[in-house]
Amino acid sequence: MFRRPRPPKPARARVSFDEIRDATPEALAAAFAAPPEAAAPWVEAAAKYGIARAMVFWGQILLDGLGGVAQDRAAAAAWFRAAAEAGEPEGMNMLGRCLENGWGVAEDQAAAAGWFRRAAEAGLDWGQYNLGNMFFRGRGVAEDRAEALAWYRRAAAQGHAKSINMVARYLEEGWEGPRDAAEAARLYALSAERGDFRGQFNLAALLTAEGRIEEAAAWFRRAAAGAHAAFRRAMAERLASRPEPELRAVAEEIAR
Repeated sequence: MFRRPRPPKPARARVSFDEIRDATPEALAAAFAAPPEAAAPWVEAAAKYGIARAMVFWGQILLDGLGGVAQDRAAAAAWFRAAAEAGEPEGMNMLGRCLENGWGVAEDQAAAAGWFRRAAEAGLDWGQYNLGNMFFRGRGVAEDRAEALAWYRRAAAQGHAKSINMVARYLEEGWEGPRDAAEAARLYALSAERGDFRGQFNLAALLTAEGRIEEAAAWFRRAAAGAHAAFRRAMAERLASRPEPELRAVAEEIAR
C-alpha cells in the first residue's frame, strides 16, 4: 500500500549571538519565561554565549527533553557543570542532583554532597535542602540528623516548602529535641499551602487523627495530584485500609 511521506519537521528557530548581546535583561527574562518551545532557542544561544543562568536553564531543557529538544542527560550534566564552575549556585545544585542520581554521569554521592554544600553555603534553598537530605540519610557524608536539621532550618527560613515539612517532622517525632505537636501542625499547614505534597499528606494525616475527615480528604487529594507514582501507590494502599468511607474513596480515585 502506498504511504504518503511524512512532511519533514520544521527546523527549530535559531537565535544569534548578536540578538543575545543586544537583548536587555528584561527581554531575556521574558524570553526565558516563555513556553519551552519558544524559550529553548533563546536559552540555548544565551548558554553558548556564556550566561551562567542560561546554562542552568539549557541544562534543564536537555535533562527533561523540553520544547522539542531531544533529551540528553550527559549534555545536561555538562552544562550544569559549566554553570557550577562559573559560580552559579543553581548549577552547583543541579550538578549535585546529576551526581546523586547518575543522570548523565557516574553516580558519586560524595561529589554530590560536595556540590550541594557549595550551593547551600551560597545561600540556595534547594542546595540547603538537598545537603540536609544527604546528612539525614548518610549519603556521601556521615549520617548526622542534627546537621541535617540545621540545613533544613536555613532553607525553611527562606520559605522552602519541602524543608518546612522536614522541620515539622523533626518536631512531630521529637528528633534532636522535644516534641512540639502544635508547631509541627502549623508548619505542616504552611508546607501544604506552599505546595509540597508530603506536607499536604502529613497535614491530612493530622486532620484525620483529629476527626476532620472532609478536610483531610481534600488535602489527601491535593497530595496525590502533586506526588510521584510511588508515593501515590503508597497513599492508595494506606487509605484503602482506613475505616472512613471518605478516605477509602480517595484511595479508589488514586488507584484508577
